[in-house]
Amino acid sequence: QVLRQFVRHDSDTAGSLVLERSMNRVQLLGRVGQDPIMRQVDGKNPVTIFSLATNEMWRTGESETNQGALLFLCTVGDISQKTTWHRISVFRPGLRDVTYQYVKKGSRIFVEGKIDYGEYTDKNNVRRQATTIIADNVIFLSDAGMKEKV
Repeated sequence: QVLRQFVRHDSDTAGSLVLERSMNRVQLLGRVGQDPIMRQVDGKNPVTIFSLATNEMWRTGESETNQGALLFLCTVGDISQKTTWHRISVFRPGLRDVTYQYVKKGSRIFVEGKIDYGEYTDKNNVRRQATTIIADNVIFLSDAGMKEKV
C-alpha cells in the first residue's frame, strides 16, 4: 500500500509513471542585514522581504605541537570569514505581518523554508536571476529588533 501512493498509472501511456518524493528545505541562522520592507505587486498578496547574513569561519595553518605530556594547539595564520547574504521572502499572512513589525536590522533569527530560483527584469531591461528563501517559519532569537516600528 505504501508503494502505491508513489506510483501513478496513466492510461494514455504504455507504462506507468513513478513519482518520487523530494525535498526542498532550508534552515538558516544569522543576522538581519536591513529592516524588512513590505511589497505588493499587481494586486497579489503582500510579501515581507529582508536580507539575512550567515557567516562561515575557519582558521588557516593550524598545527599541533607536543611538549612533554601536554598537547598544545598552535595557531599559525589567520582566521578567515565568509559572509553569505540570503534574500528572505515571507508570504504567510500572520508570519509576514509579525516579521515586518518586529524584525529589525541586526536581529538574530532562525529561518526555515524552501529555496526558490526565479528571473526578473531590472530597471535597465536586463534579465537577472534571483535566489530567494521562502520562509515558512521565523524564530526570533535576540531582542535587537524587537521594538515596534513607528
